[in-house]
Amino acid sequence: MDIHRCRFVPYPASAINAVAFSHSALPPVPAGKKNLQKNIQVRLAVGRANGDIEIWNPLNGSWHQELLIPGGNDRSIDGLVWVTDPDEEMADGKIIHGKSRLFSVGYTNTITEWDLERARAKKHASGQHGEIWCLGVQPPSSDLSAPRKLVAGTVDGNLVMYSIEDGDLKFQKSLIRAPSKKVKMVSICFQSRNVIIVGCSNSTICAYDIRNGSLLQQMTLGSDHSSASKNIIVWSVKCLPNGDIVSGDSTGQVCIWDGKTYTQAQRIQSHTQDVLCLAVSADGRRIVSGGMDRRTALYEPVAGQPGRWSKAFHRRYHGHDVKTMASFEGKGMSVVVSGGPDASPVVMPLRAAGKEFHRTLPHLPQTVNVKSASKARFVVSWWDNEVRIWHLSSPSRDLLNGAVATTDLRKTRKLIAQIYVKGDHNITSAAISEDGTFLVASTATDIKAFQLDTSDSQQLKIKKVEVASAGHGAMKVEISPDRRWLSWVESGSNVMAAEITVNEDGYAVSAPSKLRRLHRQIPKNVLLGGLGTYDRNVTQMVFSPDSKMLSVADIAGWIDTWVLRVPGEETNGTKGEADDASSSDSSDDEEEDQKDATCERWVRNPNAALIPKLDSAPVVLSFSKTSRQEGEDYTLLAITTLKQVLVFNPLRGALADWSRRNTYAKLPEQLRVTRDLVKGVVWQGPRVWIYGISFLFMLDLSQDLDSQDANALSKQKSSLKRKRDGKENGAGGKMDHQNALAPHKIRAAVAGQDGATEWVDVEMADADDLKGAASSGVEDEDDDDDEDMEGGELQRLRDGEAGREEQKKDSLKQKAKWWHTYQYRPILGIVPLDSETVEESNGVSEGVPIPPLEVALVERPSWDCEVPPRYFSNGERER
Repeated sequence: MDIHRCRFVPYPASAINAVAFSHSALPPVPAGKKNLQKNIQVRLAVGRANGDIEIWNPLNGSWHQELLIPGGNDRSIDGLVWVTDPDEEMADGKIIHGKSRLFSVGYTNTITEWDLERARAKKHASGQHGEIWCLGVQPPSSDLSAPRKLVAGTVDGNLVMYSIEDGDLKFQKSLIRAPSKKVKMVSICFQSRNVIIVGCSNSTICAYDIRNGSLLQQMTLGSDHSSASKNIIVWSVKCLPNGDIVSGDSTGQVCIWDGKTYTQAQRIQSHTQDVLCLAVSADGRRIVSGGMDRRTALYEPVAGQPGRWSKAFHRRYHGHDVKTMASFEGKGMSVVVSGGPDASPVVMPLRAAGKEFHRTLPHLPQTVNVKSASKARFVVSWWDNEVRIWHLSSPSRDLLNGAVATTDLRKTRKLIAQIYVKGDHNITSAAISEDGTFLVASTATDIKAFQLDTSDSQQLKIKKVEVASAGHGAMKVEISPDRRWLSWVESGSNVMAAEITVNEDGYAVSAPSKLRRLHRQIPKNVLLGGLGTYDRNVTQMVFSPDSKMLSVADIAGWIDTWVLRVPGEETNGTKGEADDASSSDSSDDEEEDQKDATCERWVRNPNAALIPKLDSAPVVLSFSKTSRQEGEDYTLLAITTLKQVLVFNPLRGALADWSRRNTYAKLPEQLRVTRDLVKGVVWQGPRVWIYGISFLFMLDLSQDLDSQDANALSKQKSSLKRKRDGKENGAGGKMDHQNALAPHKIRAAVAGQDGATEWVDVEMADADDLKGAASSGVEDEDDDDDEDMEGGELQRLRDGEAGREEQKKDSLKQKAKWWHTYQYRPILGIVPLDSETVEESNGVSEGVPIPPLEVALVERPSWDCEVPPRYFSNGERER
């Protein structure tokens, strides 16, 4: 495979302003009733400065970005809160978990509720007050019928209440109006259902009763003598389960306040600059703070001194301010997620702080925001409301061996077009035809199509094409390889298809048809609670290479397929009228949107219902590019968040023989233990190149994997690599005992009964988690950057000359089956390019020729992203 390593393709990183979990903690359940929490849908919402909202599924530490709702012009997400209703019990005893609703503010006087099922804004509400700076949700009451309210603090010193009763959102009343408009309500939290704590910009923390708006107590922080304004800004306030209050302010101090007397109990100087955010554990025994000095600090109670706290340690996980953080405990996880201007979420262990590593999540989206017109050698990228098209004129082999090798590499690429999509919404998806003559870009409210005239080698001419379905927008768009069909997903789960025709004026797009998906049997208690039908959002869409099959997959793991049928044509031995009979949807108007039965039309694959539901959400859905002979089935590849690599024959509705023989256990261990999820694939004959944010992996689907070979690496290096002991808590792997910040397990040598010396464990208060911890047998991938094949140089030297020869044979055999590298990171996307010259084959695999492959690999390292200037403490300088 020939690679163009492209770092000139931009993708601006956007700062993280807000993070929020749908559940801060799940109530403990008996060991025998863990299934009660199975259907609780916990999600993390991340709000960015460009208005984007990302929905992440923690997935017990896998961290899958399921949905991205793009922002718009002059929009920002500066605060996020979830409101989760209480659980209900059905007549048959099943539990309906409470509905989760997401609200946001963005330094305006408007609160927005988001519809995650349709991936768009649902409601807006505003009042006669200033910009909202902070937002809090009222805790639930013991009386489940009692409504909950939203309370917001504004820039002009007002405290206002919004009603969210019965699924509505509206301004209700103004609770408190500050005597001076110079006082800003900066932070907010509820101490109890009726008492709210507000951090202000005038060195005070106020406690209010929201029932009558009365001031219960005002806590004063004094003056900041190091600042010209003298006022201390309380950037964050949190309440512990016992009612005590924790505050972080602009002096870099974390203060503990008695929740009964509202007096200061302790002041800890733990930061050199402003403390911007706080998080507390569910049991109230850990406090985490983040500040402008990039520090993330952990605090724990002082043993034997009730009400006293001490800083356990601090670390700099971020490269910029730590602006926001949120905690979650439940489902075997205990983590704090933080974010800031460096754009990368950081997951820090909470309960196992000091015993486990942190993990930095990618600042790039899970979706691939790069496409290629392979025949025209165009690379298309998009962000916000802008689309850029690049032309890579020279094949990679000419850059290395030909006359072009002596020229400046920058002359071999050219930015040939910049397209700005008009409107208030950012681009959700884009696609380009393989010949580079038709481009589509979608937003939340519209679909824009463009005809690209490539006849002039000096300039690309662009002409707008009308799309009949404009008005609903789309979350995902795709163009068939033969450029005859345009398909998109609107309202989250509706699949649409329209024909692209050519007339004397150029391209034209016909009226769309709705492709009906199979009806799935989803339990009623699941549909009525949690996130509703959110799992039915379509995240994957792909056409077959011959453009005669369309396949989509949703977050729940269901796969739907349609085939293109000509009147009278039989597909897989089944006539058109058998389509409805093979599905679970017996509706008579299956194809009611198909306007002309005499034309080609999309009908449901007769065996679509036979394709099994995936165990987890798919992150890749792709057809093999190998030419299909008459009567043969397609090869459809699906890769899930659990690293399952599944190959289907969709016309038969069954797993392919390769997947039956090569189960998950036979996959190479490097792929199975890699923490980052798969982003996409590129095909090279029988080989599939799988890539994620930090890895590139090759699997040869024409050969069977050997479980002994797949696990050989771990056996060879079992004595060289550190192991992860015990169960992890959702962040990084466990630290080895020597480097852990937490107290270690101590052993002492004592004389046994027979006089022999024995080693026994010395009991320690914080060593409970280390007792009985068994090695998981999973290795860290942190140091595997250069391990491109089985074994390592040190191991080969230890094996001796005979061992080296045997190792070489095994490595060559293994390399033909799979290969991997961590050399490229972070990867935004990899797209194929057609070479202008006829090249020889790259070899033969099990009798199957391997065609040449040329790709553009787009990297967007975080250090290359523009971020605002950050604070430097005394004696610190930028590296």
